[in-house]
Amino acid sequence: MNFGNYQFVSRLLPLAILLLGFPLVSAAQSEVAGGFNDHSLLAGFADSEIIERELRSDINYRIVLGTLERVRGEVIPEDFERLRGDVTKITYEVSQEFTGEDVYAFYQEQLTAKNYEVLYSCGGRECGSSNYWANDIFGNRILYGPERNQHFIAFRVNSALEDSPYFSLYIITRVNRKIYAHIEIVEPTGTQESEQIAAKIESEEPQVPEQLDGAAASNLLQRLQEQGSVILPPISFQSNDSLAGPADVESLVSALNSDLALSIYVVAHLKQDGQSLQELMQRSLVRANSLRQGLIAAGIDAQRIEATGVGPLAPNCASGNCEERVEIVLR
Repeated sequence: MNFGNYQFVSRLLPLAILLLGFPLVSAAQSEVAGGFNDHSLLAGFADSEIIERELRSDINYRIVLGTLERVRGEVIPEDFERLRGDVTKITYEVSQEFTGEDVYAFYQEQLTAKNYEVLYSCGGRECGSSNYWANDIFGNRILYGPERNQHFIAFRVNSALEDSPYFSLYIITRVNRKIYAHIEIVEPTGTQESEQIAAKIESEEPQVPEQLDGAAASNLLQRLQEQGSVILPPISFQSNDSLAGPADVESLVSALNSDLALSIYVVAHLKQDGQSLQELMQRSLVRANSLRQGLIAAGIDAQRIEATGVGPLAPNCASGNCEERVEIVLR
């Protein structure tokens, strides 16, 4: 089989599995990989694994039904609906031999096959800032990526049912080409599946943190010394531009600890529509200082780190989305 034919077959594979009774296959795979099954109302993509599953019982939930915008520092959907119930959150990581478009097409086919009702959908830049979705809507920084690589669908099972479950589905391909599908299901409080999931979560043993990959730190240090600057993996910030959680900078901390003579600038870039240059410059400086404080808290000498924000004034980079990047530059 030549490469072109292989790509064609690979793209058709998820749909073919769905039509042949996919939920049983996917559930078995996810159980082995992540310790949980798919939700009974929605099958996960064939070549994916559940990396996170959470249940929140009897909460108020806002399902997004329109464009996101920031108003007085708060991210607000143009349209939304308030719901109350048990919310199951599932995050899948998808094999990189597929694309975000493959995953999106798979879920669209599934919604059609099940006659689910789509309430709102968007794709690419039409969805707005991925930062808003990752941090303000879903509270999960792993979902942050280039705006052009995102898809969102809000839908429900049956509009004729008073207690019809609702779904939020967000798909993102990050700059490192990792693909994630995040699903949130809102059901009436006390459903049987929710109770089973809660019991399983309580019985789970604590996860052992992964050890730092020394090769990654060595590679970062080498690139920094050769190129003079390195763009960091996507870092999530809250609406006030402070870190949304511990930043994924273990490799940077290790690299700085391996060469104590190394001093750096932390440079934050930010471009968002509807904000003045002064606002963007100030916000990007806040972001850079926030990361600087995180590095200091990790044990790096404050004298070795200087923070600066350049807003939208340096839009070009070698690859990927440049608008909200953070990079380190040798001093």
